[in-house]
Amino acid sequence: MNSAAFDWVALAEYSAIGLLSGGLLALVALGFVLIYKGTGVINFAMGEFMMLGAYFFYTANVMWKLPMGLALALTLAAVALVAALIERALLRPLSGQPVISVLMATIGLASALHGAVEGVWGGQNLEMPQVLPRKPFTPGDILIPGQVVWSFVLATVVITAFTLYFRFSRTGIAMRAAASDPVTAYVMGIDVRRTQALTWMFAGIVGAMAGIVVASMTSLSPALGGAALGVLAVIILGGLDSIAGAIVAGLLVGLIESLTAAYLGGKVRDIVPYATVLIILLVRPYGLFGTRQIERL
Repeated sequence: MNSAAFDWVALAEYSAIGLLSGGLLALVALGFVLIYKGTGVINFAMGEFMMLGAYFFYTANVMWKLPMGLALALTLAAVALVAALIERALLRPLSGQPVISVLMATIGLASALHGAVEGVWGGQNLEMPQVLPRKPFTPGDILIPGQVVWSFVLATVVITAFTLYFRFSRTGIAMRAAASDPVTAYVMGIDVRRTQALTWMFAGIVGAMAGIVVASMTSLSPALGGAALGVLAVIILGGLDSIAGAIVAGLLVGLIESLTAAYLGGKVRDIVPYATVLIILLVRPYGLFGTRQIERL
């Protein structure tokens, strides 16, 4: 290829959009990581938390005509409550059972939530209100959609807030201790069951926020529940139990997807990230930042 004819501006634009889109991937991956750190199981119902949050927000803001801020607050509270009830009624009785039993329970939960949403709201596409500004950013000759930029800002704020909470708050430190060594944490007086319930609630909140943003950028339908499965490449690449890994891998996968779609076509877009993951896992089987020895509850 003639370097003089190569469009470097287009490359910069695709790269910027990919990296910024990776922030939203990292936000969804955070929900997976929270559950895995707390329970040792991949939550295959994460996409349904996204879907549920989007539908709750649509109901509150569009159908009930509530202000956007109030609708968002009610949505996050409702999804957190649903997550807490699921942990108490479904996951807690399976404590101590083989990991595959809990994993299958999350798959069944995903199907149940998907069916419930279709039964209540139907299967048609709904138009979500715009929750993020759409005005594009134009640094130099580069044009970046406003929603992509603001979704990255939102993801950065949320991930930073959770990171600081887990590192410095008493409850966050207790949650980290319970996830790392639940037996010792219980002996030290930490309510392990409470920390696990909080883990599910926080994951539900993260999923709801991501679902609202994704639905507002595309459309709202029960198919939104499958969006989280596309983030599996991110959590596997970054490490199932690493928030830092989710961030780095989200940015990397976002960049790869954007460049692949631009130069190789959309059909290849979903293949290249997983091929990249396979290559990296040959060198680092636990992901870029994953813990080599992971305890399961």
